[in-house]
Amino acid sequence: MCTELCLLSCFGSDQFRVNVLVTVSSCLNKHHLFPSPGPLPSSPGLSDSPAVSRVMLVNGQKQQTLGLGQSPDGRQPSPLTSPLLTEAGFVRTDDEDEVRRKRFPTDKAYFIAKELLTTERTYLKDLEVITVGLHKFMSKEEALPDSLKNVIFANFEPVYKFHDAFLKEVEQRLAQWEGRSNAHIKGDYQRVGDVMLKNIQGLKLMTGHLQKQSEALLELERACRGSRRLEALCRDFELQKVCYLPLNIFFLRPLHRLMHYKQILERLCKHYPPTHDDFRDSRAALADISEMVAQLHGTMIKMENFQKLLELKKDLMGIDNLVIPGREFIRLGCLSKLSGKGLQQRMFFLFNDVLLYTSRGMTAANQFKVHGQLPLYGMTIRESEDEWGVPHSFTLFGQRHSVVVAASSAAEMEKWMEDIKMAIELADKCNGPSSEVLGSSLTDSKSPDESGVDQESEDDLSSSRTSLERQSPHRGNTTVHVCWHRNTSVSMVDFSVAVENQLSGNLLRKFKNSNGWQKLWVVFTNFSLFFYKTHQDDYPLASLPLLGYSITIPSESENIHKDYVFKLHFKSHVYYFRSESEYTFERWMEVIRSATSSSSHARFHSRKDPYPY
Repeated sequence: MCTELCLLSCFGSDQFRVNVLVTVSSCLNKHHLFPSPGPLPSSPGLSDSPAVSRVMLVNGQKQQTLGLGQSPDGRQPSPLTSPLLTEAGFVRTDDEDEVRRKRFPTDKAYFIAKELLTTERTYLKDLEVITVGLHKFMSKEEALPDSLKNVIFANFEPVYKFHDAFLKEVEQRLAQWEGRSNAHIKGDYQRVGDVMLKNIQGLKLMTGHLQKQSEALLELERACRGSRRLEALCRDFELQKVCYLPLNIFFLRPLHRLMHYKQILERLCKHYPPTHDDFRDSRAALADISEMVAQLHGTMIKMENFQKLLELKKDLMGIDNLVIPGREFIRLGCLSKLSGKGLQQRMFFLFNDVLLYTSRGMTAANQFKVHGQLPLYGMTIRESEDEWGVPHSFTLFGQRHSVVVAASSAAEMEKWMEDIKMAIELADKCNGPSSEVLGSSLTDSKSPDESGVDQESEDDLSSSRTSLERQSPHRGNTTVHVCWHRNTSVSMVDFSVAVENQLSGNLLRKFKNSNGWQKLWVVFTNFSLFFYKTHQDDYPLASLPLLGYSITIPSESENIHKDYVFKLHFKSHVYYFRSESEYTFERWMEVIRSATSSSSHARFHSRKDPYPY
C-alpha cells in the first residue's frame, strides 16, 4: 500500500500527540499536506490494535493492510495526509461497480438530482455544527447570554428542521427514481423540479430567519469582544472534531446554499427541453430562488467580507483593529521581501486601504506576526526585475518608505500587481489618508530594511518545527498556512468562487502505487477535499488542501483503464479518483479546477453600502 498517505487520528497519550506534532513539522516540506481543521480526528473504522496488521482481499488478491501507526517500511507515518482506509467494505470490486452502473438510471437529470441529494446531506451536517454541536457545547458551559442564544438558535433551528424535512423528500424521490420502492408503479417520479418548487416556496417564508442568521455572526463577535471567556470557548469549540472549518463559516452556510439551489436548477432547465414534464416546475423554482438570491446578495457579500476579516484576525498578531467598517479584504499570499540579508519569505495581506507584511511567528497559536504596514494612499508600483536582477520582482513606493518584493512566478506577480494597482486607485479616490490605518503594537515607523525588523524573524523557516510542535490543531490548517507552505496566494474573488463551487458525493480513490480503489464520502469546500467513511459521519477522517495542486486526466502510460477518472498531483504526490458518471466526473473536474486555478485578473469592486458592523 502507499507509503505517502496515512491516518489522522487522535490518541490518548499526550506524549504521542507531541510526537505527532514533531512528525508534522518534520514532514511539512517533504509532504506539503495538512490535516483537517480541528484536532487530529480518530478513525473509528480502523483496527483498534495500533500495531496489528491484517490480510484482506483486494480485487481477488491477498494484500496486507497496515495497522494504525504502521507503514510498509516500518517508519512512523506522517499525520499530515489523508487516510489509508483498510476496511474491506471500502474496496469495491470492478464487478460490483458494473452491476451498480447497470442498475441505476443514466439520465443526466438523475445525476443532477443526485447532486442535490448529496450536497443537501452535507449542508444539513453543517447546520448541525451550530444547532447541535455549538448548542450542546455552550449549554454545558452556560456561557452564552440568553439574548445571544435567541439570536443564534431561534433562527438556525427552524431552518434546520425545514431542511431536514426537505432532505427526506429528496431521498424519497431518488429512491422512487431508482426503482427502490413500489411507488414508481403509481406514477412518474423521474423528476425533481416539483419537489424543489414546493420547498423553495416554503423557504421564501423563512427569509427573515436567513437575514437574522447574518446578524447572529455580528452579535457573536460583539459578545466575544466583551467576554474573554466566551472568546476562549469559541476557540475551544473550533478545536472539536465536528468543527472542521472555522466556526464563523458555518453561519453563512444558509446564504450560500441558496446559490447552490440556483445553480442546480439552472442545470436542470438547460438540460430539459421545454416540452419535458419537469421543465415548468423547474423554471418556476428557478425564478423563485433567483429572486431570493438577488434579495439577499448584498447581505451575503458584506458578511463574506466580515467573516474573512474575522478569520484573518485570528491568524495575525500585532494588530488591534483589523475589523473596522469599510475595510475590505482583497488578497493574501506569499512574496519574498528583499532586504540587506537577501530574499526572505513573507506573508502579505492586501486590503482596500493598507498592505501588511508578516512572518510566521513562534506563538502557541502559530500566528503570523505583522512586521510592517504600507498605506495604499499615494503608493506607486513598478516592475523591478532589471533593476535588482531578481525574477518576478516589483517595488512598492510608499509615502514613508519602499519595499522590493518578488513573486514565485510571472503569473503570481501579475495577480499581485493587478490587485495592488486596483486597490491604490480605490484608495486615492477616497478622502485622503486616514489618520490611523491600523492601531497596533508595531514598531514599524522605521525602514523595513532596518535589521531590527527582520532580525525577529530571520529564522522563520528553521523555527517552523518549534512553532508546529506547539500549535493548536486548528489554526495550523487555515488557508493562510496552506498558502505559506505552497508559496501561493488567493484573492477574495477566489474565496467567492470557492463558495459557489462546493460538492459532495462518493468517490473511489486510488494511490499512485496501490492496486485497489477505496470508496470514500468526499466533501469539497474551502479549497480542500475532506474525506469521510460515509455521509453519516459527523467529522472528516482527513483533508487534502488543493491550493497548488493540478488536476488532469490520467495518461495511457499510467495504466488506469477506467472510466471517469481524474488525477490530482502536487510534486511527487499523486491521487486518482473515480466518479460514477460523465456528469459527476465533469462536476468534480469543474469545482476542483476552481480551487487549483486562482483568478488572474482583479474583479474586486468597491461596495457603496456601509458595513453593518
